[in-house]
Amino acid sequence: MVNFEWVKCVALVAMVSCGVTVLTETRDGVYKLGIGIADITGPAAEINMMGYAKMSQTTGGIHFRQYSRAFVIGDGNNRVVFASLDNGMASQLVKLEVVKALQEKFGDLYSEKNVLLSSTHTHSTPAGFLQYVLYLIMSQGFIRQTFDAQVEGIVKSIERAHENVQDGHIYWDQGELHNASINRSPNAYENNPHDEREKFNYNVDKDMFLLKLTDLENNPIGMINWFAVHGTSMNNTNDLISGDNKGYASLKFEQDLNKDTIPGKGPFVAAFAQSNEGDVTPNILGPRCIDTGLPCDTSSSTCDGKNENCIAFGPGKDMFESTQIIGQRQYEKAKELFTGASKKLQGPVQFIHQYIDMSNIAVNYNGTEGHTCKPAMGYSFAAGTIDGPGDFNFQQGTTSSSSFWNLVRDFLKRPSESLKQCQHPKPILLATGEMSFPYKWQPDIVPTQLLKIGSLVIVAVPGEPTTMAGRRLRQAVKEVFDETLTGSGDEIKVVIAGLSNAYSSYITTYEEYQVQRYEGASTIYGPHTLQAYIQQYQMLANHLALNLEVSEGPLPPNLLSRQITLKPGVIYDGAPFGRYFGEVVEDVDPVYAVGSQVRVTFVSGHPRNNLQLERTFLTVERWSNTTHTWDVVATDANWETKFHWHRTSSIFGESRVIITWDIPSDASPGTYRIRHYGHKKNLLQVIRPYVGTSSEFDVVAS
Repeated sequence: MVNFEWVKCVALVAMVSCGVTVLTETRDGVYKLGIGIADITGPAAEINMMGYAKMSQTTGGIHFRQYSRAFVIGDGNNRVVFASLDNGMASQLVKLEVVKALQEKFGDLYSEKNVLLSSTHTHSTPAGFLQYVLYLIMSQGFIRQTFDAQVEGIVKSIERAHENVQDGHIYWDQGELHNASINRSPNAYENNPHDEREKFNYNVDKDMFLLKLTDLENNPIGMINWFAVHGTSMNNTNDLISGDNKGYASLKFEQDLNKDTIPGKGPFVAAFAQSNEGDVTPNILGPRCIDTGLPCDTSSSTCDGKNENCIAFGPGKDMFESTQIIGQRQYEKAKELFTGASKKLQGPVQFIHQYIDMSNIAVNYNGTEGHTCKPAMGYSFAAGTIDGPGDFNFQQGTTSSSSFWNLVRDFLKRPSESLKQCQHPKPILLATGEMSFPYKWQPDIVPTQLLKIGSLVIVAVPGEPTTMAGRRLRQAVKEVFDETLTGSGDEIKVVIAGLSNAYSSYITTYEEYQVQRYEGASTIYGPHTLQAYIQQYQMLANHLALNLEVSEGPLPPNLLSRQITLKPGVIYDGAPFGRYFGEVVEDVDPVYAVGSQVRVTFVSGHPRNNLQLERTFLTVERWSNTTHTWDVVATDANWETKFHWHRTSSIFGESRVIITWDIPSDASPGTYRIRHYGHKKNLLQVIRPYVGTSSEFDVVAS
């Protein structure tokens, strides 16, 4: 354990004797604030989704676009960047390349130390952007288009935030949000000490913590909130790119503040960021057996021994309505907190960052010495969760191995005895820490980081902490600051920013690990993973509070040059005989009532020919009798549109696009049309744009 009293004493002596300058806190509550948003939507066709690890789940269009929402916050001495990403998880390789691009433009102003990338954890995002083998198997390797879309979009959002920095204030508020989340592994949670559980009213965190950013006249310019819930309202049958419930909440909030602006284009930016959601599902009706309707077995999440029949459901009639309902509830709580936010953040902006090798850290937990392990995935990892069950005969809660699956495992890599002992009671399915062909399967070296904005501390965690793991980590960091900054007058507030800067799967408590639900089986550094993180973030908190630097730590590898892909690109596109690209195959009806759905089908090229970043594959346009122009009222970034793509002939390269528009209740009566924008590739590999336009149709009041 770290002796913080000794560190504090040495630190204070060092500051006096070595002339270290301590930042003087500014109490007027004025910060340099900048916000930016940019498109990071990856390939909308024939790329595996990231999240459910289901080979058959591939992208087939767009429900609404995904964004990077960036916030630059500074105090004159320091500045930090918080970027909330509509994707599955923050990639270490993406972070490295984003920082590289920023430093080429801004020098040392932005670095790994003060840039924080945090994912919302939607499971409806294209895969192939992480650098370790395990996370690339389902996408058939690295997908350069997905990766580039994220890097370019994140950099662009931060550049935009940098360019519009202005003086302003930050207000905060917090409150409980109910009926938006439940615990998906309650028996693992119940294995935590009784006295600890008695301190809390719920087995998931209900708190939402919110920041309201304004200019000096208190005009709102941005919002960030943190609330723990998985991005799994859209299930593993979905093939449309989506921001899931948090993405919907962001669109709704930004629509309110930006009024009639197209999504992703308005000046106000609202981030619904992720927290310690490891064991938290939005499917609040809970799991049930899809064959009988009866409750699933609690410990194994099976139905008559079958894992795939136990599925949790959301509150809506389908996954789209469930996404909207859970997103709406987050939006409504955020609006309530945003409206009432009156407590002002004051004090300096600070940051601290260190890479650590998580594969062998000595810990002391409750008086017992231990250490972390090289990475490994357990049997229950293959079982999946109640949000998206796995295949074969794996079950959650498995603490014993199978001779058959051990034989399959050993064909890839037989785990060493030391790894098996270290990871006990996890039966190892994949000894990823001992696998290095064609390169590393999971990370050893991960980033740890704290950002401090006045009295708020943001803990950037490179994984998915469970509810209790997040509570312990928050409390440990808070105690260090409370002790070190005694008498400062400000009560320290701590939030967990999950899935930040890199991805190393899950983080459970020691007690939850023993149960080996999906989350425990996916806690890759063994039973002492959480305690190792607690010790590390305590050290960082102590050094940050005392304005001491830490070493950079062991640098992570940049494996970009070694990436392999087995996924072919677009070979060519063809149009059916007698037809042309953009031609309408099935046209619209002449008249629609508000609340009904418009549908039109076009001959199309492959969406991977051009991702249309910062643009769109479709527009819904209304004729203006005043300006005599077609005004765009919706794009593929809007909730009410859907862009479906499918190949009708792989041999001839023929495709069709189906565009639907659910006419919203506030749509103005008038004359409309729908347009499709795409690109086609010929046999000479030349890519050219095309446009298709539906017939005009009238929208009338219902």
